[in-house]
Amino acid sequence: MSEHWTETNVPDQTGRHVLVTGATSGLGLAKAISLAQKGARLTLGVRDQVKGGAATECIRKVVPDADISLRDLDLACQTSIAAFADELTTVEDRLDVLINNAGVMVPPLGRTEDGFELQMGTNHFGTFALTGRLMPLLMATPGARVTVTSSVAHRQGNPNLSDLDWTRRRYLAWQAYGDSKIANLLFAFELVRRLDGRGPTVVAGHPGWTRTDLQRHSGVARFLNPIVAMPLDQGMLGPLRAATDPTAQPGDFFGPTRLGQMRGYPERV
Repeated sequence: MSEHWTETNVPDQTGRHVLVTGATSGLGLAKAISLAQKGARLTLGVRDQVKGGAATECIRKVVPDADISLRDLDLACQTSIAAFADELTTVEDRLDVLINNAGVMVPPLGRTEDGFELQMGTNHFGTFALTGRLMPLLMATPGARVTVTSSVAHRQGNPNLSDLDWTRRRYLAWQAYGDSKIANLLFAFELVRRLDGRGPTVVAGHPGWTRTDLQRHSGVARFLNPIVAMPLDQGMLGPLRAATDPTAQPGDFFGPTRLGQMRGYPERV
């Protein structure tokens, strides 16, 4: 076996129910394919059923008998999150892994349906609300796990708690993104503290610099992708390790270690 942590290290997932948000493309879809190959039963939370259907077809090209359920979920809408969680907790009696993957990256200034700045509202508030609403299901599942997807951009995060929605400041998209990513980590670590060994294991991961459609709003990122970025099958490994490594401890944070944590194989960072 390779000295590095790779997909071959993912344990058998047969009998485990895994929810992946943002699984219609990029990192979410790559992780869903990998988990399906290991036998996981998947629920995909998607904003667009057409894209969800295309993602399902993509997974089944690799795993023809994959067990996949599509459910409507928009993390930029608290009403959608509540409806999704109510439905899932009604039809399911277990949730082994919640992979909080969905997010947005450096879009123009926008608002969620509830009036939050789009990046904080989706990346953090959406993740926070979904995890909280699914906590009874996670608490009822022995060995459950919650993962949160952060970024190396968390280092620049410094949320202005008096103006989280950028109503009184000039909007800086990269700063807002970093704010949402440090919020993801603070949420994960505080959830570990509050659970205090009870219920699901909470682990964070990040993909370093990986080529995905998430970067479509950044001309700089798209320009540098061919030089710096990792392909999806490697970039997904940090978050995938967070979701599956049986040795992970509450509060661990996995990501690549080379080039300022932008490239390489996942380790504790």
